[in-house]
Amino acid sequence: MSTEDAHRSGFTCFVGRPNAGKSTLTNSLVGTKVAITSSKPQTTRHAIRGILHRPDAQLIVVDTPGLHRPRTLLGRRLNDLVYETWSEVDVVGFCVPADQKIGPGDKFIAEELKKVARRTPVIGVVTKTDLVGKQQVAEQLLALQQLMDFAELIPVSAKDSFQVEELADVLVKQLPEGPQLYPDGDITDEPETTLIAELVREAALEGVRDELPHSLAVTIEEMAPREGREDLLDVHAVIHVERNSQKAIVIGRGGERLRNVGSEARRQIQALLGSKIYLDLHVKIAKDWQRDPKQLRKLGF
Repeated sequence: MSTEDAHRSGFTCFVGRPNAGKSTLTNSLVGTKVAITSSKPQTTRHAIRGILHRPDAQLIVVDTPGLHRPRTLLGRRLNDLVYETWSEVDVVGFCVPADQKIGPGDKFIAEELKKVARRTPVIGVVTKTDLVGKQQVAEQLLALQQLMDFAELIPVSAKDSFQVEELADVLVKQLPEGPQLYPDGDITDEPETTLIAELVREAALEGVRDELPHSLAVTIEEMAPREGREDLLDVHAVIHVERNSQKAIVIGRGGERLRNVGSEARRQIQALLGSKIYLDLHVKIAKDWQRDPKQLRKLGF
């Protein structure tokens, strides 16, 4: 087998400001949903790995939280997770949305990435190209080019699948030669409980006020097949918030919001697991958990 034809395997991650389209792009590359998406910034809190299988390569995409100026201990820990991931991957994709001007946050990330670029190739990715015209995409590519020296630049749209395969080619080219790292058919190495908790959190994030998303965390207390029913899985989940007023928002008038969250999360979980789900949801107050090391550990951060 020539070097050109050799099988490649390795890791990539997408970085960028919160809400730059990293999770949607991860799902699009993998071909199925492994990372939750939301219009709320800082939706991603775990480094979720999605696995792309190709005849010539295996690309493991690590979806990281958006790098931001932290205001809490949780925020600092999320940033640490981003830096840790950068140091371990084979290639980094720096995502900048086509519909937003490059700002101080992007410039800060570029400065940080310059340190990484000495040993790890960085690809510039203009995301969400479906939202603007070709002229604006071209201008954004030029603006991105000014920030640092990229190994390559590419515009994509995860929504329209525009150049997603081409992006995969660009990333794979930077991987080392090597065998498969995960078995055929695996799409993620995350435990099912983590993915289920994330799907519940995604459903709970929709339609809530701006101050609430950062205060939401979800834990799976118990998950087991129903006795005497092999086709039914009982899932008991807790949505944690920081204050009484937030609990009222999540539950809604007469419990209506919580019922909507439950039905949407159940639909997504059933699609993920391919089995029927009974989802039992409760809302609990964990006062100021984002700033409390003990509670952060308990909630998995």
